Amino acid sequence: MAADIARLASMPNTTTPPRTTDAFLHRLSVLTSGPQRDALTRGLRGIERESLRVTQDGKLALSPHPRALGSALTHPSLTTDYSEALLELITPAEHDVAVTLEKLDTLHRFVYAELGDEILWNNSMPSLLPDTDEGIPIAHYGTSNIGKLKYVYRIGLALRYGRAMQCIAGIHYNYSLNEEVWRLLHADQQSTATAVDFQSERYLALIRNFRRTNWLLMYLFGASPALDRRFLRDRKHSLETFDADTLYRPYATSLRMSDLGYSNTTAQAALHADYDTLPGYLDALAKAVSQPYPAYEAIGTQRDGEWVQINTNVLQIENEFYSTIRPKRVTHPGERPLHALAARGVQYVEVRCMDIDPFEPSGISLETSRFLDAYLLVCTLDDSAPLPPAAYCEANQNFGRVTMEGRKPGLELTRDGSPVAMMDWADELMSQIDAAAAALDELQGGDEHARAVAVQRAKLADVTLTPSARVLQIMRDKQQSFLAFGLEQSEAHAAYFRSRPLDAAQTQAFTELAAQSLAEQSKLEREEVGSFDAFVAAYRAYTLNRFSV
Repeated sequence: MAADIARLASMPNTTTPPRTTDAFLHRLSVLTSGPQRDALTRGLRGIERESLRVTQDGKLALSPHPRALGSALTHPSLTTDYSEALLELITPAEHDVAVTLEKLDTLHRFVYAELGDEILWNNSMPSLLPDTDEGIPIAHYGTSNIGKLKYVYRIGLALRYGRAMQCIAGIHYNYSLNEEVWRLLHADQQSTATAVDFQSERYLALIRNFRRTNWLLMYLFGASPALDRRFLRDRKHSLETFDADTLYRPYATSLRMSDLGYSNTTAQAALHADYDTLPGYLDALAKAVSQPYPAYEAIGTQRDGEWVQINTNVLQIENEFYSTIRPKRVTHPGERPLHALAARGVQYVEVRCMDIDPFEPSGISLETSRFLDAYLLVCTLDDSAPLPPAAYCEANQNFGRVTMEGRKPGLELTRDGSPVAMMDWADELMSQIDAAAAALDELQGGDEHARAVAVQRAKLADVTLTPSARVLQIMRDKQQSFLAFGLEQSEAHAAYFRSRPLDAAQTQAFTELAAQSLAEQSKLEREEVGSFDAFVAAYRAYTLNRFSV
């Protein structure tokens, strides 16, 4: 590690001012040289993996969420996202991401034991969807008021964004540092903030650095350069024809994260989350969940006596805000996410921009996870300037440019208002990530983080090694459409999981957990008190009263 730090300290000046490294190296030293140096090894990592259930011919499964998997409302690890067919596998948080991935593997193996002849679609862009949006089944959560609310929220999403877009899948990577890390940095910085406020400030600093540099993740890990033509539902686009059924962009990395995938509507495009302070962030989101939006007012909340959206505001709930990263706090039962953040501060961040890796059975590799840990540590420890509207827009534009043309030779981004070669900026970032990886390896033993970074450096030297380039090359070599490629990969991964069934004890544990979740949902429904209308009114009033701004 000493050699990496020395190399960083002696970086030559270039026409583009290098990122501040002194503060990063100092904070890294604080955490790796004292008696509490193991604090960096005691953070938590969790993964949420989304995947569509599909039939053997690659069509969206129209069957209900398998009862053998338990209740999508109450099961802690197996639920649904937007559609009844969009399965979500959620791991517990672990100190070592290798253990997290083992848990994710186990979840897949249980799911496959109960899927019958269906398989999981191992791509971010959807499989063959029904001809009309109405044919895509919205997820159901039973007859309790909270279950109905989740369903109404999804109807609202359909009316606002269309059901097809909600079938896009991804990987969410949950990252936290042990509180001892924040205590050490708090003492070193001699901050006058409370421990809770200091921790929130540093997590927001992480987010600002992430927002400025997350285009790097799109280049390295973006894996959705193509999509099925029918997904667009005749929307206008700038894609090119790959074959009769497939559209693509020659240099795209992640159409999922471009304006064709998780696109910002006019309402969301005008929403600039304030990542400079936690009160600022809470105020921005609180306004969005309480401020009516004309186009949604035109829809209304009910049609023919049935609820079709929770409210007519810019956001129905805070989780509707599409962002590449979110500050998070574990909520108490019935507690809103914004309330949890306001009451107890930021506890972890949720990275939301990672595509499903079509070459990995679980959708993400250990190597990728090790790199993310080193990258996120850099975002945590480096100095972090405020992100005013101009910088916010610049970050969004850089991210969007890389999603659509990240592999274009000579691509330039904008940094503090000036052009910079993407590869130069990437190389500078990788130097810091090298140092973070070396520190993590020194603490944990081995060289897994360094090797993970070396693999990503190779992608900068040879663009053909990026997942997006590999996807297109395989499709060309095999003369495959996107759907044919996706089905072949998904079938191979299905065979991998089915060849490794769980033992009897593991199966029994999952079976009991599924039964318990179904019993919990049934209990909620039996003991429900009050009408749904009153429940929605109380839910909306809670938001307005607690976060009036």
